[in-house]
Amino acid sequence: MYELTVSETFVAQHYLTVPNPPAGEAELHSHTFTAEATFRGPELGEYGYLLDIDLALDALADAADRYRDETLNEHLEGNPSAERLARALFDALATVDAPAATRLTVTVREDDAASVSYAGELR
Repeated sequence: MYELTVSETFVAQHYLTVPNPPAGEAELHSHTFTAEATFRGPELGEYGYLLDIDLALDALADAADRYRDETLNEHLEGNPSAERLARALFDALATVDAPAATRLTVTVREDDAASVSYAGELR
């Protein structure tokens, strides 16, 4: 299985909307998020690569720009968790022109303390 991983770091704000959130988490605060997108596929494409790296980098940067310096609560439904952010980034990247890629995993790291992932099949 071939894999290609690209990453993008950005700052976004949120406040948790769950009952009894940890101290400070109910107040608007910022995190430095790092999103990684890993495309996988069993075969290489026509030109000998899984997908164009620049295309993958641009697509992830564009997806992250939707949230960069924004309040996640204004863009994500429900509690604006890192899990929901990972799924939103996955959905944005699932349309990338990557015919040899069959699977995508998006991992979001929050301030280097924890990471979450969302994975699924492409097409």
